[in-house]
Amino acid sequence: MIKAVSKRDFSVLGIGEVMLRLSPLGNERISFCETFEKKAGGSELNVVSGISMLGKRTGMITKLPHNEIGKFARRQVRYAGSSDDYIIYDESPDMRLGIYYYESGAYPRMSVVSYDRKNSSFTSFKKEELPERVYTSANIFHTSGITLALSESVRENVIEMMKLFKEKGALISFDVNYRAALWDEDTARETISQILPLIDILFISEETSRRMFGMTGTLYEIHKKFAEKYKNLEIIASTKRLVTSPKKHTFSSLVYDCAEDVHFEEEPYRDIDVVDRIGSGDAYVAGALYALLEYGDIRKMAEYGDAMAALKNTVIGDTTECDIIDIERIIKNHTTQGPKNEMVR
Repeated sequence: MIKAVSKRDFSVLGIGEVMLRLSPLGNERISFCETFEKKAGGSELNVVSGISMLGKRTGMITKLPHNEIGKFARRQVRYAGSSDDYIIYDESPDMRLGIYYYESGAYPRMSVVSYDRKNSSFTSFKKEELPERVYTSANIFHTSGITLALSESVRENVIEMMKLFKEKGALISFDVNYRAALWDEDTARETISQILPLIDILFISEETSRRMFGMTGTLYEIHKKFAEKYKNLEIIASTKRLVTSPKKHTFSSLVYDCAEDVHFEEEPYRDIDVVDRIGSGDAYVAGALYALLEYGDIRKMAEYGDAMAALKNTVIGDTTECDIIDIERIIKNHTTQGPKNEMVR
């Protein structure tokens, strides 16, 4: 199991777009509601926020409009305890924060996401806007396929940053997180294949492995095939979600230590009462990376990742609202045989 380098300013730095999330109240529909609830979201923000809430120091690299809505987004970064040291501000006449609208489903109506993010301030990001010291400031540098999909310019800049962080000794964490609304499978496959030799910790779904990369066999076998082809990979993790209805999910994950050739999967969290599923995959990544930093053990990565994802499903908004006590209480309850605690009092 790999160990992150020590004595750096941040346990994890993430780069990605911070967006404004607007949601109808309760189970109202976007096309009929008159009131929206305002929150901030974004895959990498959700990850670094979750890790920060568990007690590690994290930071967010992004670019925000230098206006009132940009101030709101910055406040949301700081709310979870993440640093805003590497936030860049856009003062151009075209500055804007990307928006997405989220409508919560209820069986048989599916949840709906509608994007309004084209030409946001983040899409003008250039790595030259950051100081050189950033590349020696983190144990882990994390990003996702969502960020690479935003524009060709962003893609080129972030890939160069991955190389620079790698050269300076950071571990590279990457969540494929494929979104068909942002880019086609061929472009995604070509891009991700290019960066796989840089990645130490890979988060990838079984569906993406099969559809995008043409992998066959069991998920165990798929992990081994990735590890055999890309010798640099240290950890591969895949979440597993069974959706009974928009309000009832079962969640687990499979984590693979490539060097030790060992897999771990715990008993799933069954029949989670889903309040809001957005960000639950990011919460998993947060829990898994926290456990990697704290314990260096794939069993703990699965336990903390699964618990974070399960909890996030019960919280409104993109980001998990918790601390380490909440997560360890959930893990203890989940792994204890017999009667469970029904109330904290």
